[in-house]
Amino acid sequence: MTTATSEDLFHWSDDFNVNIQEVDEQHQVLVDLLNQLHHAILERRGKTASRDILNQLADYTRTHFLLEESLMRVLHYPGFEIHKHQHEDLIQQINELQRKLDEEDATITFELLYFLKNWLIHHINESDKRFGDFFAKSSNLQQYSTWNKQVEETMKKKKWWWKFW
Repeated sequence: MTTATSEDLFHWSDDFNVNIQEVDEQHQVLVDLLNQLHHAILERRGKTASRDILNQLADYTRTHFLLEESLMRVLHYPGFEIHKHQHEDLIQQINELQRKLDEEDATITFELLYFLKNWLIHHINESDKRFGDFFAKSSNLQQYSTWNKQVEETMKKKKWWWKFW
């Protein structure tokens, strides 16, 4: 990830954490890509550079949505269908934007960036945090949280052979 600057479009803070490590890390990558796209436009790096970053953002968004949706399915999250529909709507809008960039010689605008930023902020603070709360309370995970703490304590006490190699 790139270093945050005052010219960033989106400033990440722990307030955006949903307390699912992988999801939070992926959200930070999405924010970083959005900021890279913002900088590419600010610095007038050209349509090709901006389009490359947008493609990375679109691809990573799809990957991120697959992770979230997989977790939701495994845990039988009751808000799964609504959440999945929100994801599908955004993907459809991104696909339409990419089509316009290819076929209609459209350009990536600051309005688009602010739309993506606002969508992400709202989605994280509303939908993703609701799932994060469900994830934390899920009885399916209680057994693993105890097991992980026990394993961690055991690992701290052991001397591992590769440390002496």
